[in-house]
Amino acid sequence: MEILADKLRPKRLEDVIGQQHLVGEDKIIRNLVHNKHLVSMILYGKPGIGKTSIACAICNEMLKPYRLLNATINNKQDFDIVIEEAKMEGDMIIIMDEIHRLNKDKQDLLLPYIENGLITLIGLTTSNPYHKINPAIRSRCQIFELKELSREDILMGIKKASQYLKDIVVDEDAGGTIANLSSGDLRSAINLLEVAYYGSKDKHITQGLIEKINTKAVFFSDANETGHYDVLSGLQKSIRGSDVDASLHYLARLLVEGDLESIYRRLSVIAYEDIGLANPGIGPKVMAAIHAAELVGLPEARIPLGTLVTEMALSPKSNSAHLALDAAIADIENGMTGNLPNHIKTNSPLYKYPHDFPNSWVKQQYLPDLIKDKKYYQPKPNKYETNIVKINNEMKGENK
Repeated sequence: MEILADKLRPKRLEDVIGQQHLVGEDKIIRNLVHNKHLVSMILYGKPGIGKTSIACAICNEMLKPYRLLNATINNKQDFDIVIEEAKMEGDMIIIMDEIHRLNKDKQDLLLPYIENGLITLIGLTTSNPYHKINPAIRSRCQIFELKELSREDILMGIKKASQYLKDIVVDEDAGGTIANLSSGDLRSAINLLEVAYYGSKDKHITQGLIEKINTKAVFFSDANETGHYDVLSGLQKSIRGSDVDASLHYLARLLVEGDLESIYRRLSVIAYEDIGLANPGIGPKVMAAIHAAELVGLPEARIPLGTLVTEMALSPKSNSAHLALDAAIADIENGMTGNLPNHIKTNSPLYKYPHDFPNSWVKQQYLPDLIKDKKYYQPKPNKYETNIVKINNEMKGENK
């Protein structure tokens, strides 16, 4: 029996819910399809936000043969069969789920046919392709990031799904509860609606019914009900503001929701964006706490994460390092670059090797002439930065 989420799979790009930055009018993927010039691509983002829907809609509109493969489940023989089919058809689109798990044997099998145009690859992944996907595949694909679905997107999906369920009545607060519980995952929302429909006696979907099916707490953070992402924002701003109690409160809300991945990502950012050089040991501590949380799972995961968040809130704060890098990036984007000094180019005989000098330092120019006096880094007056800047200055002062 076909599940409701599959029945709702869009046949055209204009039917895709959300992702208008890619499939909206005059946007990149819509134009590629309109111009009948498809390229290999990787679509990445969280589960249930439209990766497979976009891939299938592309194939339907291009009127080209396509096959769905999974990098983990399908074996090398399955890949061989699809390639032979492609040779008979003249070309073929392969939609590759979990492409970040594609092993070398399967990759080596596909690459020549991607190169010669026999196969157009559409890879799907929830992992960051810049970190998880083999460079040989990544370099042959355009990478498109899918954005989080809004609450309005989820409510639109619920409305569309309801049209396939005879005599259904969905109370407004029930629809809102489904949207909040889904955490931006449209497939999850539709599946919950379907369970409620067939699990009810009179096809009347109430908030009480939804809460009986899914016992996770539902949070309404403000009048706009932006919910989950506001809680993540609250966690970061509370840690940044050194409010331990508020930090633990928002961590608790996220733990009750069970969204460990969002917690991991946000804490990893906070460690370097907000604490940075004021407490450089916090980055490895974040990784250690995440590893411990993954090992033990919920509910015990709350213990290492709670300890970590408490220390992060209490820690001194500094954003000096990432502000310095942002300033450097801004210069590059504005054309403020210039040629490297000759003495630091590869194998230059003019280069002075610092380790051959006292204190492993010798005065020489490293920045291009155009910006040779630029100062990106502005230290904050915390103990660690004050100390390392002092040591750095003393080191240079001894050998000018």
